[in-house]
Amino acid sequence: MATYVVGDIHGCFETLQALLAEIAFAPEHDRLWLVGDLVNRGPASAEVLRWASRLPPGNVAVLGNHDANLLAIACGAAQPRPQDNSAAVLAVPDAEELLLWLGSRPLFHREGSLAVVHAGLLPAWNLDQAEKLARDAEAELGSPARLELLGQLKRGPWPSWNEELPWADKVRLALGAFLHLRTLDRGNHPVAYAGPPDSAPEGCRPWFALPHRRPQDALVFFGHWAALGLYHSPGAIGLDSGCAWGGPLSALRLEDRRLFQARHRDGLNPR
Repeated sequence: MATYVVGDIHGCFETLQALLAEIAFAPEHDRLWLVGDLVNRGPASAEVLRWASRLPPGNVAVLGNHDANLLAIACGAAQPRPQDNSAAVLAVPDAEELLLWLGSRPLFHREGSLAVVHAGLLPAWNLDQAEKLARDAEAELGSPARLELLGQLKRGPWPSWNEELPWADKVRLALGAFLHLRTLDRGNHPVAYAGPPDSAPEGCRPWFALPHRRPQDALVFFGHWAALGLYHSPGAIGLDSGCAWGGPLSALRLEDRRLFQARHRDGLNPR
């Protein structure tokens, strides 16, 4: 039995199938941890959702920001952008079933000192705090507050983390971190930035590079940051190798940390 952490798929179903062949994935005894952003950019988001929703129990797909954006568009909390291909997903006969499955994905998955999240964790959080905040945010996404919460996902500015924040602000900040976080400024405020780390605004550092990040003995797998590319450190491993932009799709086997890749095989939407 092996567990593979797979980077952002972004609707690239043919590339995904090539990667599964490369790792000889056997669903009867192997597992996948998908880092989110199953949809958008590539041409086959519905096919990716259909495949992922039929995986056996024990496989994990955390929610990504593009996944959340599709849910927001579907419920009227957001408008599609020209580069989105959400209409193709919403038009398939089983769209309601696929969206129901997507909306029930966790924001954070943890097994001991190993965790997977789409974007990042705030440096003040330990894994217990992150897990509790994820469950709280997931409950809100399943409540009548869903419409307002999905509509606020991209709104800033974000406050810095403080244990004294009102609960609703903690949930909103947690959602922003799980789905969008890349860098923080000197005051530990999340900053909306998507470029490479060495071109970030002055004073900004990646969330995983802060010396006071907790906990020191955890290993967090993440995606979301295509401009970062593959990233490997003792405490964090990034697996977004830019499949959305024509790069390969990557998978890391947990047991021996071996990297597998499949070259891009799908057409792309323009940026």
